[in-house]
Amino acid sequence: MEKKPEYCQVEDALGILVGKWKPIILLHLLQEGTKRFSELKRGMPGITQKMLTKQLRELEVEDIIERVVYPQVPPKVEYSITEYGKSLEPILEAMHEWGTKHTLHKQQKMNQHSV
Repeated sequence: MEKKPEYCQVEDALGILVGKWKPIILLHLLQEGTKRFSELKRGMPGITQKMLTKQLRELEVEDIIERVVYPQVPPKVEYSITEYGKSLEPILEAMHEWGTKHTLHKQQKMNQHSV
């Protein structure tokens, strides 16, 4: 299929995935399964509660993750990846691999310039 720049959907995809924490949230849920808010927060020490809430809500609106609230006191809330959200796994893996290669590439370029 021919990909014409004027019909490019990369911007839409990036709009869903962009954010310092979204890929990390998704990887936690993909690799470790359902998590409570506090477990996610603990796994990302640099994130604020406000930012985690915002990122989770945005992913939920896009049907990438599911939020389940259990009617108990205190309230129990769990987050999990949706079946639709699981389709992002190969994309995130490819991005991780490219990021790793890019980091090595930058290091090699810096080493060449310092010789």
